[in-house]
Amino acid sequence: MITPNWNAPTHIKAFSTTRVGGVSEAPFYSNNLGMHVGDDVNRVAQNRAKLALELPQLPLWLDQQHTTVVVNNPPEQCSQTAIIADGSFTQLPNTVCCVMTADCLPILLTDKQGTQVAAVHAGWRGLCDGIIENAVAKFSGNPEDILAWFGPAIGPLAFEVGEDVLNQFCHHYPSDKDCFKPHGDRFLANIYQLATNRLNRLGIFDISGGELCTYQQQDLFFSYRREGQTGRMASLIWINK
Repeated sequence: MITPNWNAPTHIKAFSTTRVGGVSEAPFYSNNLGMHVGDDVNRVAQNRAKLALELPQLPLWLDQQHTTVVVNNPPEQCSQTAIIADGSFTQLPNTVCCVMTADCLPILLTDKQGTQVAAVHAGWRGLCDGIIENAVAKFSGNPEDILAWFGPAIGPLAFEVGEDVLNQFCHHYPSDKDCFKPHGDRFLANIYQLATNRLNRLGIFDISGGELCTYQQQDLFFSYRREGQTGRMASLIWINK
């Protein structure tokens, strides 16, 4: 597990899993937590059961579809129904917010008082369309009191995109062009910096993480870009009381 090195209160618990330590077989070896990727569901269930031993209760597993939807946790709708969302927020103790990734950027949020938390799945589409803004809007109080941590995502030397992606970001904020470096007839995008820019514009500057690359660090992380069919890691946060 990878734990945030940030200034959150001690009762805020958070971590990201790696691909290591589970029972799934190739190409999902070994700690795949995604039920939707073609892995043996019994092996995924074993991996999730092992994860649950580290948690106060089972996490809210989302049906992530690169939306900008951030739901309250626990949700109002029946828990047996798949919840289409890419982020969850709570102010309740021992309630685990969770997102899964395999190149996209997981963002964990809390406030300096440790009274509210959120987990966000920020693929480039959701990031461009406002998933961070929707998550921050759930928080009460001053945005300057919010802390953010970036879990493992595809790094700026590996995230190759077309000009269409650059144009979509620059349509909202022309200055985001600095986050794209020419790479032949394409570009290398810095998803960590793009997310930092969005947080800064909201008044959030206490940001940690962003040093890892899921694509390049094959021994630790799943990467959809690198492998195609692959597993998923989880990033989780809760208020421990």
